[in-house]
Amino acid sequence: MALSQQEILAGLAEIVNEVAGIPASDVQMDKSFTDDLDVDSLSMVEVVVAAEEKFGVRIPDDDVKNLKTVGDAVTYIEKAGVTA
Repeated sequence: MALSQQEILAGLAEIVNEVAGIPASDVQMDKSFTDDLDVDSLSMVEVVVAAEEKFGVRIPDDDVKNLKTVGDAVTYIEKAGVTA
């Protein structure tokens, strides 16, 4: 069964909290990783790697640059067919 957007968001919030020390409650769909959450490019790589492991998806480097907001990442993971 596929995960809901809420479940993916919760998982991403945990990852961003672990990698960047951002409170999970601050990680919302409309937040920009760089502008709102101050996730730098190195931390973003760590977030992507952790998300790939957690959700069993592959996020190619070319797609990472298009993940500007938390919502972009949630939608990408959802469409990648998460079945965790």
